Amino acid sequence: MVIFSFFSGVGMLDLGFQEAGFEIVFVNEYEELFMKAYQYARKKQKNNISFSSYYAGDINDFMKAPLKHKIEKQIQDLKEDGELIGFIGGPPCPDFSVAGKNRGRDGENGKLAKSYIDVINYYKPDFFLFENVKGLIRTERHRKYFDELKGNLQRNNYVLSEALLNALEFGVPQDRERVILIGVNCFSALSKRLIYVNNTFYFPWGMHKRYNIKNVKDMNWPTTQRYIQYSKRKFRYNVPIELTVEYWFRKNNVYKHANCKDKFKVRNGQDRIRNVEEGDVSRKSFKRLHRWRYSPTAAYGNNEVHLHPYRSRRLTVAEAMAIQSLPKWFELPSDLALTDKFKMIGNGVPYLMSYELAKTICEFFQI
Repeated sequence: MVIFSFFSGVGMLDLGFQEAGFEIVFVNEYEELFMKAYQYARKKQKNNISFSSYYAGDINDFMKAPLKHKIEKQIQDLKEDGELIGFIGGPPCPDFSVAGKNRGRDGENGKLAKSYIDVINYYKPDFFLFENVKGLIRTERHRKYFDELKGNLQRNNYVLSEALLNALEFGVPQDRERVILIGVNCFSALSKRLIYVNNTFYFPWGMHKRYNIKNVKDMNWPTTQRYIQYSKRKFRYNVPIELTVEYWFRKNNVYKHANCKDKFKVRNGQDRIRNVEEGDVSRKSFKRLHRWRYSPTAAYGNNEVHLHPYRSRRLTVAEAMAIQSLPKWFELPSDLALTDKFKMIGNGVPYLMSYELAKTICEFFQI
């Protein structure tokens, strides 16, 4: 199976699929700046995996000539070579997020969810993956919209399976819930490999989960401790160390990383943040992470400020990338604006989560 990627951002979802053995043959991202960062990051990869073509622009352009004809020909050529076609993408989610704009289907970003579904229905890939925030199913009016989109897919001969997954389940040091929808074309060769339970398409979402989320949440994690700058605290907890912020900071050598100096200054001085205890993530903003605990969702917009566990500052880009479980070699260009860097990282699907999902897809469909 070859992959067409939409809303690719800096390519974190794509990277998981690449590492699981899929080939990315087409990349679409609206922001050309993000596309350049995508390409820059790949050049730093040990085994440099490039993509054959890309388009920096609106996904709605895929329904118009000349781009429509170009993609149709590319897909036809790939099918003639015996390839199965997969689409993956996570439409921008602020309009479905409780912490975001919450405008739903009427928001400029909310409309893009339907655009992605329209593209799927038109080009009819063998398989697709759709990713979004939990607000899409937790808020009643957003859920209604989501159900309409799924009904549209079903009328176009797709069988569907969805799940609400947490990045913690896949070894990511971050409490991040995401809705994942998978669809298989009934006329694809993949349909012969489907499993049905009570007339419902069964997909093994738990095949490569490393942890049970309830068990993880019920563990005796450290809560809050007095903040002391540059303090040292040994790991003495009966919890998985690989789900902790400090483990990933060390794993990725964040203090010597290329993006280790990329950080915002704290406004209104240092006194304000020195009073926030290590591990106090209860407030709306100025959440100080605990070194031996997982992070809240790595979303750094809407005045969401995360503080370093034992330094009097905000997180760096290198630290944010570690919390997203990205490999050590992954870096962003030095000339990008800080706002763009944090947006790219915060918007992405955690690498380990995407990798384990891609492995599940690969094994389930025997690709």
